[in-house]
Amino acid sequence: MAFLRLRQLLTEDYYAANKLMKGFIGAANIDTNSRLCMSSAVVGYKRAFGEDVVPCSYEDIENSDLVVLVGSNAAWTHPVLYQRLVQARQSHPAMKVVVIDPRKTATCDIADLHLALRPGSDAGLFVGLLNRIQGTADWPAERVAEFCDLSAAAINQFYDMFITAPRAITLYTMGINQSASGSDKCNAIINVHLASGKFARQGCGPFSLTGQPNAMGGREVGGLGESARGTYAFRAGRSRAGSPRFWGTERLAANAGADAVELFDAIARGEVKAVWIMGTNPAVSMPDSHAVCQALAACPLVIVSEVMQETDTSQFAHIRFPALGWERKTER
Repeated sequence: MAFLRLRQLLTEDYYAANKLMKGFIGAANIDTNSRLCMSSAVVGYKRAFGEDVVPCSYEDIENSDLVVLVGSNAAWTHPVLYQRLVQARQSHPAMKVVVIDPRKTATCDIADLHLALRPGSDAGLFVGLLNRIQGTADWPAERVAEFCDLSAAAINQFYDMFITAPRAITLYTMGINQSASGSDKCNAIINVHLASGKFARQGCGPFSLTGQPNAMGGREVGGLGESARGTYAFRAGRSRAGSPRFWGTERLAANAGADAVELFDAIARGEVKAVWIMGTNPAVSMPDSHAVCQALAACPLVIVSEVMQETDTSQFAHIRFPALGWERKTER
């Protein structure tokens, strides 16, 4: 059996589904569609810190001296947060904003500097900044300029702004994550914060903005297939004694489960006989939708929980559960 969930569930819903699957059914075939947008950020944080943790909060954005947005059109994709940034800048006129994006988006309206770099060259820009911070000459501004298709003057302006700012925070989202080298780009951003000391204090840090409202909530409670519980991964030799006592179960999963892509391959091979899909529409959102639809059509039991009456995925459901949106839920 397997679970696939949306990133818009409440954290408590994620926790209950994760506990049911890993703690009582005893398998870890549970994943969220965070896999489709946030996996680069997850890997970047794990490589840097050992686990998937975001060392910033929204309040840090409002208490920073320099806000750098990379691959993020927050004005459209995170409008509430963007308005908080606009208000923070009005309250603190000395705050500077840098937008790094090949396109001139609506977010550029509040930018002091827009770097319209060559698509895919983000890592090179931050490697150059890291070299400047460390005082090495392997990636001088001229080399970065050629790599990123920018002027050396604009690059030096950005580097000077970052280095001299007492507090700096970098916000990045799908423009960084949706790339074959997305994790390397994430780590390039994280590295400049670690090297400059603009980390682990108010107004500072590398901040991956999630693609949907609660992608981080699902990750925090262990919603990915490779997470044993919380942000802890399945590891050989790690004691499992605590979780069975805490959850009151003896059927705790011992090994990592299939991720979202592998899950549908397993369904197609007949290895997974039942799948419960909560609030997501994999018939449209997953890669190779034709293969996903074929797998769902052949699956002996498909359960769909959804607030929408009809979706492309619900046509494959043997059992359909109507669900309530967050604004209609009660404590009962």
